[in-house]
Amino acid sequence: YNQKYDYPPETILSHTFFIRKPKEFYRFYMDKLILENVEPNTAHKVLAKLEAEGKMSGVVTQNIDGLHQMAGSRKVYELHGTTFINHCTRCNKRYDIEFMKEFKKSGEDLPLCSCGGLIKPDVVLYEEGLDQSTVDMAISAILNADMMIVAGTSLSVYPAAGLVRYFKGKHIVLINKSATSLDSKADLVLHEKVGVVLGKAYELMHGMD
Repeated sequence: YNQKYDYPPETILSHTFFIRKPKEFYRFYMDKLILENVEPNTAHKVLAKLEAEGKMSGVVTQNIDGLHQMAGSRKVYELHGTTFINHCTRCNKRYDIEFMKEFKKSGEDLPLCSCGGLIKPDVVLYEEGLDQSTVDMAISAILNADMMIVAGTSLSVYPAAGLVRYFKGKHIVLINKSATSLDSKADLVLHEKVGVVLGKAYELMHGMD
């Protein structure tokens, strides 16, 4: 980052920076967060299949890439927002990810609405609070789950990491390549790649059907 940008990512992806230096914000944002040819992996696909089969009630995620929806998941609670939706800061007109991809190709400095207002991605930037309705729906999903799978997270980013305390069900399964603060409380801990574990688990489930 230091070779190409004058500021660290945490500064660039802040509300203050977006307001004060929107051109620099979008230079980084388009380079690092609007990616071409990105496809859902095995983990995304397995979760979507489990939901379609009625075995999973929803996904609570900190990711903003929209890959869960691309894989087919319907009930996705995106705590940190998404790059797939954008709104004009003046008139609130909505723009999709394809608009932003076209903007990236255009070489222009700023994505502007038809009204002339600056378009902002529906991503929760540093200094911004989480959307309360999304948080409430995520908590409700966790409260009503019999089993919770915590996957691919170090559980070090709050307030998202704190949502695990709302789980009142029977079993917690933790899948992460490195140890987390929840390891000692989980019923099953697997320090492996999420896609590998969920892919094998899905094969075993259907092998027993």
